[in-house]
Amino acid sequence: MNNPVKIPKDNSKELIKGFAEFVEYENPVPIVKKIDFLELSKSRRSIRGYKNQDVSKEQLMQLIDAAQSAPSGGNCQPWHFYVITNKDLQAEIKEKSCGQDWILTASALIVVCTESKRSEKNYGERGRDLYSIQDTAAAIQNILLCAKSMGLGTCWCGAFDEKKLSEVLKIPEKFRPVGLIPVGYPANDAYPPQNRRPVEEIVTFIE
Repeated sequence: MNNPVKIPKDNSKELIKGFAEFVEYENPVPIVKKIDFLELSKSRRSIRGYKNQDVSKEQLMQLIDAAQSAPSGGNCQPWHFYVITNKDLQAEIKEKSCGQDWILTASALIVVCTESKRSEKNYGERGRDLYSIQDTAAAIQNILLCAKSMGLGTCWCGAFDEKKLSEVLKIPEKFRPVGLIPVGYPANDAYPPQNRRPVEEIVTFIE
């Protein structure tokens, strides 16, 4: 195995090193292992139960760094992220917004918001209604895959009351919450792969 590379704890911009090398972070961040991207994307699962083990701020910053590197229309970057580690606030989100008990087992919740006016300014109605949503979806997928590479579990949740969630977190009106992502160490890794539609049903080649 390659020798791990030490990264300073206070240098969050250097936390992202992708999947091309072994990286040893300051404790308690685990070693990020070299992994084939296709294997990574196929092995990712929606995790709905987590160990009683904290995810560090450095790890959470790495997830946000990955999200920030996502593509966006016209580089508008119409996203804002709320990272919630306060257990009382997590419980309030559960009670008033989504009602899903299992999210309380997560170490942190990441609420992904879109600031659609940033896209609307450049692209009008299409930017507001489409591009801003596409861009935040790309950011969310980066979070999910980065978390998987770090040995963390996540779940992309959309079943929540946007208005109530905004009230709980005091989210400004210019932001619309579009995704709720619990993050933690999976309580159970034995999640079987989900059935996927046959390739011939989803692809049209035009030669």
